[in-house]
Amino acid sequence: EIEEESGSSGGRGTIRSAVNSLHSKSNRAEVVINDSSSPAVVDRSNESIKHNIKPASSKWRHNQTLSLKIRKQILKFLDAEKDISVLKGTLKPGDIIHYVFDRDSTMNVSQNLYELLPRTSPLKGKQFPTCAIVGNSGVLLSSGCGPEIDAHSFVIRCNLAPVQEYSQDVGMKTDLVTMNPSVIQRAFEDLVNETWREKLLQRLHSLNGSILWIPAFMAKGGKERVEWVNELILKHHINVRTAYPSLRLLHAVRGYWLTNKVHIKRPTTGLLMYTLATRFCNQIYLYGFWPFPLDQNQNPVKYHYYDSLKYGYTSQASPHTMPLEFKALKTLHQQGALKLTVGECDGAT
Repeated sequence: EIEEESGSSGGRGTIRSAVNSLHSKSNRAEVVINDSSSPAVVDRSNESIKHNIKPASSKWRHNQTLSLKIRKQILKFLDAEKDISVLKGTLKPGDIIHYVFDRDSTMNVSQNLYELLPRTSPLKGKQFPTCAIVGNSGVLLSSGCGPEIDAHSFVIRCNLAPVQEYSQDVGMKTDLVTMNPSVIQRAFEDLVNETWREKLLQRLHSLNGSILWIPAFMAKGGKERVEWVNELILKHHINVRTAYPSLRLLHAVRGYWLTNKVHIKRPTTGLLMYTLATRFCNQIYLYGFWPFPLDQNQNPVKYHYYDSLKYGYTSQASPHTMPLEFKALKTLHQQGALKLTVGECDGAT
C-alpha cells in the first residue's frame, strides 16, 4: 500500500528528542527558499525535532508569497489536477498495468474499474480559499477542532476514517477521502460477512458526493479489495466520485521532496495530500498530524483517534519516515506556508 496511515508514527526513542515550539527559531530543520524558489530543508541540529509544541495561533501568519513559490515548484514535478486520477480516455478494459512498487507484478483493468474512472479530473479548474487536511492521529481527541475543520472550503480525510462518533473533534465535512486497499482488511475485516459489508456500505453512503481516492495501481495484493469496493459502488449506486491516482504520482511527489532535502522513503497519505493540495488550495491547514506516542504535555496519544493500535504498529522496516515528514511540515508552519494544529483549536470548549 502507499502507507500505513497518515500523521502518526514514532517511538519513545524519538520522543526523547521530540518537538520544539513551532515558533522556536533554534534547534530545528529550516525550509529556506533558494534561488530557484524551491524550499530546502537544512538540518541545524541532531535534536531538530523537540517535543514541546505550543503554537500560538495569533502569531501564525499565512505567507502567500511562499505558498505560491511552493505551488510553482511542485508544478515542475506534477500537476495535481491531472495526476489526482487516471482518466477514462487513457485506459480500456483488459489493459495491463504494472504496479508502481511491484514492477514485476501486473493487473488487468476490469470493466468495473473502467466504469468508475472519471472522464475529467474531479479537480479540474478548482480553487479553494482554505483547505483542511485531517490526519488520523489520536492527538485530535479532545481537541474540539470539529467546527473549525468543517468551516474550511474543502476538507480532505485519510483512509475512510470514521467521523460521526468523533465529530466534535474531527468534524463531519468530507470533500475528498482516501482509501488504501488495506483499509478493507484492517477496518472492515475483509468483508468477511454481511455485517462488515453493511458497515462499509454505510461509510460509503455517508460520503454523499465526495471524491473517493483509491490508489489501485500502487502495490500488488490490493486488487481484490479494490474490486470489492468498485462492485459495491456500482451495485448500490453509491453517490461518490471515484479517483485512481496516476502511475507517476508517488515518484513525482517523492522527487519533489528529495530535491528539497527531505529524504523520505515513501510519502505518507498525509504528505501526498498536502503536496496535491498546494495546487488548488490558497491556504492549507493540517490537523491530526502527530508522529509521537506522547503529546506536548507528555500525555499518551493513540496511534489513531478511532482505534486502539499501539505505537509499535509501524516498524523500522516501514517504508515511511513520519517524524522526518513532520519536521518538514513543522518548518513550513513556522514559515507560514501552512498551519499545523497539534493541540486544542481556538474556541474549543
